[in-house]
Amino acid sequence: MTIRRARSPAETGVNLRDTLLKAGLASKFVDLFIEMPHKVVHVETRRPFREPGVSRDEVMLVRSGILAKFKSDGSGRRQIVALRFPGEGILPHEGVADYGIQAIVRSEILVGKAEDFDAIVDANPEVARFFWKLIQRQNAIGYEWLVNTGRRDSTARVAHLLCETAARLGIDVRQQPMVNPFTQQQVADITGQTSVNVNRVFADLERQGLIKRRGREILFTDWNELRRVAGFQPGYLQ
Repeated sequence: MTIRRARSPAETGVNLRDTLLKAGLASKFVDLFIEMPHKVVHVETRRPFREPGVSRDEVMLVRSGILAKFKSDGSGRRQIVALRFPGEGILPHEGVADYGIQAIVRSEILVGKAEDFDAIVDANPEVARFFWKLIQRQNAIGYEWLVNTGRRDSTARVAHLLCETAARLGIDVRQQPMVNPFTQQQVADITGQTSVNVNRVFADLERQGLIKRRGREILFTDWNELRRVAGFQPGYLQ
């Protein structure tokens, strides 16, 4: 078996036109979004890109990297509640947004005004239906995350995150390793654990022969068993 070089999420750019066409939006509507005024923003990981508690009159599309939505509890402990991978976006939010946005890895995003986005959607019912389907997909992912943190054990939580990440990044798990985009603390913030326990889980997955780590690269040495441990059924990502 030939193992291809792993590409990090920060290297994985997407073509906006191809992404929207692949997702099912008609070409004539794709052109409207291509022509919509926007700016390209490079987002670093060191601090939040958007803080919670402020209005969001903008639409964002991830071109490369990964963005996270996060919330904090009363003591300041953070929970990552959603991820956006290349080709995915964050739609405008009416009023004050109760979540913050931060990059998982160095990311490049396209940012447009909500009023320009809304004008296209309002004038084209087919576009509204398209984005409604995308919202349903994100809801399905959110429900899966609730099950993951609420019902699965610590090993299954991390295994499920690895499976979902590989699927959303389009990794050919039989031939290509995945560059782990997450720090140990970020995995803890997603799966509702401590970073110490996450470290133990990774070591256990490796001892079981399910993965092999080479620096930040993860090679999926027994994908079927990893999926079984995770309870990962990718249908919700469709």
